[in-house]
Amino acid sequence: MNDFQHAQLELKHFHRRLSVAASVMLLFFCLLFANLFYLQVTRHDYYTTLAEGNRISLVPIAPNRGNIADRNGVVLARNYSAFTLEIAPAQIHNLEETIDRLAEIVTIEHKDRRRFYRLLQESRNFESIPIRTKLSDEEVARFAARRYLFPGVDIKARLFRQYPEGALAAHAIGYISRINNRDEAWIRQSREEENYKGTEHIGKIGVERNYEFELHGISGYEQLEVNAHGQTVQVLDRTSPIPGNDLRLTLDSALQRVAEESFAGKRGALVALDPRNGAILALVSAPTFDPNLFVDGIRFDDWDELNNNPDKPMLNRATNSAYPPGSTFKPLMAMAALAQGRRRPEHAFNDPGSFTLGNHNFMDNKAGGHGFVDMARSIIVSCNTYYYQLAADMGIDNIARFMGQLGLGRRTDIDMPSESSGVLPSPEWKRQRFSKPEQQRWYAGETISVGIGQGDNAYTMLQMAHAYANLLNYGRVFRPHLVDSVVNPTTGTIRKIESQPVREISLNPKHVNFIKNAMARTIREGGVSRVFAGASYESGGKTGTAQVFSLRGQRYIAGRLREHLRDHALFIAFAPVEEPQIVIAVLVENSGFGSQFAAPIARRVFDYHFLGTEDNTPIKAMEQHDEPEGEADDP
Repeated sequence: MNDFQHAQLELKHFHRRLSVAASVMLLFFCLLFANLFYLQVTRHDYYTTLAEGNRISLVPIAPNRGNIADRNGVVLARNYSAFTLEIAPAQIHNLEETIDRLAEIVTIEHKDRRRFYRLLQESRNFESIPIRTKLSDEEVARFAARRYLFPGVDIKARLFRQYPEGALAAHAIGYISRINNRDEAWIRQSREEENYKGTEHIGKIGVERNYEFELHGISGYEQLEVNAHGQTVQVLDRTSPIPGNDLRLTLDSALQRVAEESFAGKRGALVALDPRNGAILALVSAPTFDPNLFVDGIRFDDWDELNNNPDKPMLNRATNSAYPPGSTFKPLMAMAALAQGRRRPEHAFNDPGSFTLGNHNFMDNKAGGHGFVDMARSIIVSCNTYYYQLAADMGIDNIARFMGQLGLGRRTDIDMPSESSGVLPSPEWKRQRFSKPEQQRWYAGETISVGIGQGDNAYTMLQMAHAYANLLNYGRVFRPHLVDSVVNPTTGTIRKIESQPVREISLNPKHVNFIKNAMARTIREGGVSRVFAGASYESGGKTGTAQVFSLRGQRYIAGRLREHLRDHALFIAFAPVEEPQIVIAVLVENSGFGSQFAAPIARRVFDYHFLGTEDNTPIKAMEQHDEPEGEADDP
């Protein structure tokens, strides 16, 4: 092959390679063009939205939480403004170094750092995060003088929750604290996720929890333009939040204070309600706690003190603790007997001092008995033997049926997030409660104990007050409630919580009036007559003593028992007798007889409610001259 032919062959190979290269380049250009067409035309709207999303961010603005006031306008929960030291992470190169330098100017504790880094993980880069809350004026001034040294750090005014009356009615009002995983699950279940973006606190117990969505309001948003580093360039738009509604309670804070102070360091519970509409006037659980401790995250030492306190101040004894009603059960038993035709008011017998069932003797609370006893006198002198015999004649099913109608053994549906249902014992309850056949059997002796408010009987003070309200109201049943009305703070519109009867019990007014008058005579003639001496109003009531454990036939002597084994003192009362306006259920734990400890508390509450007077002297145990309302031993 000569040189010319060789050159021609090389040229031909070159052209072939050039054609292949050009084809490949053309193919790549076609693919690039196709991709550009896809991105710029086909997916234009999608990527425009993404770009805007990177450039524009929505920052939620938490609304102002609604205030809570009592029936007279006394503010029990409100918001106040305080200065907060905040850091914008996007503008800080070294967070830890910046925080260390800030700690030289204002106090920053370990818990502040821990909270900051937790919030940092939950927040977006352009949001400012508090490193210290509730700065003092001195701290604000110190930082302001050095502010130029800290780009990306600023002081802002934020709203904080405050309970001006401290521990007063804490269990009823509740408190707010930081949202946890359980709260987040509840928010998702309620489909309120969008409305809680930017919100850090939520109601935990009481009214704060039950009316959370009324109090919270509706979140607003700021539309921000941000750069590639997440820094805010400008505010494009703002939707203002709508503040939460205010609540007006049925509670009388002054009456509540009198009731709480009357316990004077003792454990117990008190519920005062208006039987005409179910409005709660006072709800006491003693001891109580200060809800302000929880607002910004409770300190470990404070929580440890509350959680490990043997008196359990966080326990709501008024709605969540169930106690044997003792002799306060007897007027209800008498009413059941009248309603079911098992007794007439004039029916009487000579009390021998005991009741025998099989091989067991149920002793009366007075040695030798009370003599000639009719129904009214059985209530006045609290005759156990009368109710042993009555319980045996009625039978447990009839007792349980009537007491269930009054509301015992079931939740009252008060507007609080948790409530005990108590225990109304019956054969059906036993079958559901126990798994073994021998445990499920109902014994006749259990019926006898139930008849005097012992045995497995266990009810909250709210249930007892509710049951008596239903009786005194001639069978018209109102749902107990703490909130009277919801107020829109923007428009001033008031939405009243209507108090309509939820159901009716068929009760003979003559029978109800008989029980009312018998309980009025109990106040005048019984062991509490000295407690109510000189009262300008007429009241009715019944004391009770609830056993903590069985004495097994031994005599009860409080001084020989450890405090937590001593009997509970109870008292149920209402006034005025003709048209009751208030019903009170009081329990003082491990204190003995109702006439000694519980009745004086009720007298103070009545005096303040009707007369506006308050006795500040400490309550001392009354001397027990009469025979105590002793309860029978368990069979």
